[in-house]
Amino acid sequence: MPLTLSGMHTSTWGPYKLLSTILSCCNEISAKWTSLPHHFFTLIFGVSLNSALCRLIIFICIKRLMLYVTSCPLTLSITYMALYEESWDSSSTELEKRCRLGSEVTSLSHSTSTEKSDPLDNLHLSFMLSNRLRYMYPDREKPWQMLAVSSTKSFSTNVTDFRDSALLRLQVGGPFVRESADGATGEYVLVQVEQTEEFTSRRRRPQQVAYNWTIPVHSEKNNQIVTTRSFEMLSRGPVTITIQAVLQDNEVVPLSITHQSLYINVEAQVVVAGVILAGVYVLIIFEIVHRTLAAMLGSLAALAALAIIGDRPSLITVVEWIDYETLALLFGMMILVAIFSETGFFDYCAVKAYQLSRGRVWPMITILCLIAAILSAFLDNVTTMMLFTPVTIRLCEVLNLDPRHVLIAEVIFTNIGGAATAVGDPPNVIIVSNQDLRKKGIDFAAFTGFMLLGICLVLLTSFPFLRLLYWNKKLYNKEPIEIVELKHEILVWRQTAQRINPASREETAVKCLLMQKVLNLESLLRKKLKTFQRQISQEDKNWETNIQQLQKKHRITDKTLLVKCITVLGVVIFIFFLNSFVPSIHLDLGWIAILGALWLLVLADIQDFEIILHRVEWATLLFFAALFVLMEALAQLQLLDYIGAQTAALIKVLPEDQRLTIAIILVMWVSALASSLIDNIPFTATMIPVLINLSRDDDVNLPVRPLIFALAMGACLGGNGTLIGASANVVCAGIAEQHGYGFSFMEFFRLGFPMMLMTCTIGMCYLLATHIGLGWNT
Repeated sequence: MPLTLSGMHTSTWGPYKLLSTILSCCNEISAKWTSLPHHFFTLIFGVSLNSALCRLIIFICIKRLMLYVTSCPLTLSITYMALYEESWDSSSTELEKRCRLGSEVTSLSHSTSTEKSDPLDNLHLSFMLSNRLRYMYPDREKPWQMLAVSSTKSFSTNVTDFRDSALLRLQVGGPFVRESADGATGEYVLVQVEQTEEFTSRRRRPQQVAYNWTIPVHSEKNNQIVTTRSFEMLSRGPVTITIQAVLQDNEVVPLSITHQSLYINVEAQVVVAGVILAGVYVLIIFEIVHRTLAAMLGSLAALAALAIIGDRPSLITVVEWIDYETLALLFGMMILVAIFSETGFFDYCAVKAYQLSRGRVWPMITILCLIAAILSAFLDNVTTMMLFTPVTIRLCEVLNLDPRHVLIAEVIFTNIGGAATAVGDPPNVIIVSNQDLRKKGIDFAAFTGFMLLGICLVLLTSFPFLRLLYWNKKLYNKEPIEIVELKHEILVWRQTAQRINPASREETAVKCLLMQKVLNLESLLRKKLKTFQRQISQEDKNWETNIQQLQKKHRITDKTLLVKCITVLGVVIFIFFLNSFVPSIHLDLGWIAILGALWLLVLADIQDFEIILHRVEWATLLFFAALFVLMEALAQLQLLDYIGAQTAALIKVLPEDQRLTIAIILVMWVSALASSLIDNIPFTATMIPVLINLSRDDDVNLPVRPLIFALAMGACLGGNGTLIGASANVVCAGIAEQHGYGFSFMEFFRLGFPMMLMTCTIGMCYLLATHIGLGWNT
């Protein structure tokens, strides 16, 4: 009995023609097999080739081949075909009209123009491939459905797999208008979502819920914007989605749509997100685990929560959440600083700073903090701290100071100085880059001029307040410098021994030698502790003599390498500045840092590349990657949207005569406290459209400039509240930990949070004085 492809239109689809030819060849081969001795094949294969079992095996193999062909990437475009209730028209004008539905539909239209097919078969094949792909790839995103609507033709579909979900999330892609883009017209797409609860014995009248979602259409109709909205549903009943376009002419608007069913409402999602964030902070504050592991556990819990509610992201989506530009900037600057430290330049700078301060501690700390604030106004805060942290640590070691307190003061002033200009902090960059805000007059010059004056006032009051916070702090170590250096040397040797993985006999021997070195140093430390009496160090009166001794001991070790490092670092910093003012460079900060690191590696001719890689803070990079995933997952759990919506709702209920004053105070402190707990970059990106829409509301009648400046002031200054409130805080803590001077969450909190409260209070007073008292918002 020959094999056939029954029920399949082999004349209408290429792969079926191929399989039909293969089957006919198999039938011919099978016919020739009958002339061969049966016992020969039975002896080898254990079954006769003419038996029904053998034919069944051949049929199964060809069926598997057919399924493989149908799921190959060349035919995946069929899953994105337009789904219509009517059939394709054979006329060329109708075919031309439908060819404008997008690139996917265009490719399908070309195939149908050369070879006509039955639309019902294509429709069945589309659903079959879509279901099979979802079965084969469980983490794959839900397939997008392509459609086209016009003023005369609408699209309607029923969602029957809603089950007991609480929310229906719709994602619609098409030529829409961005929040901050031009091109808005009177044309729009209307999405109607309806659900009617079925009549039951408990309910006399059926309930019905209906939502209307209006999406403005761009005038050029050549872009692709994806917009999302969630709708609360009544029960498990079917949901009807109707899409209609309101256009000025009879054009066709190509759209794509997909939906997701979420099993809990927005309030429950916010509660879950808050619990996860609180758990991460508990792990970090009480140092139960390392902060990198805490961020990884928090991101895993947030992803698990998304999976439970029915919104599990795919692996590709999770990877896309990571901000690789920030990671590339960190990695490139870590390489540059690691090579720079080989020249002895940081020791030389520490001696010069000691000479400039004439041996006095507080003038030296003030100079360091002021320089850090000025540099961070033009450079990235992370870059500033990467350059300053090694210098500060070496300077404190020379003066027998505790580097932790000095580093915390520097990073606090780095965050303050970064708020002064439009390029000093990422939230400021996001605000100035918004096209809608530029129309309101918030450009680079206006933003920098207003913020610079306010930050100068903040700096003037911050130095006395910092001195007040350090009033009872013992900046000097309580032990002589010989004891301190010996303890630090023991710590470094022990960390080096722990990093060696004894994979071979030689590495095991080296690790044993290092541990023996640690034991000898500990024995020497015990002897010195008996010899020296503990006393609090005082400021050195013979600082001139000490400078001469330090200059002999700490000098530039490799002048040739120093020239190369200064040249490369100068070019990198210059391109950093140029990138802020010349947008045609088309190079992000991460790429600039990576290219500079590669250039310096080539010039320096590093023989032992592993030494440089060991100085890279891999734990810090992994912490940032996990933190990006955590914050984006919390945003998917509606935490940021909920904060913005509640802030807007509070402003709307305020009395009209006091609305602007209270709105500035509310936006300022909500931004500051939120930026202390979560990353200020996604929070700023979420709050900008909320504030813009609030200013456009005729019932509220608020200017947008004071609200935006309050957002910028709070988001930048709020980073001093906690250790993970700003990227510079984490980078400084990582580098200090690598040098053996790591500080905890609570150590930073005791100094950073009071400084955050004071600086935000000064910033709030500046905003109220300028916008309410002087009326600068007009």
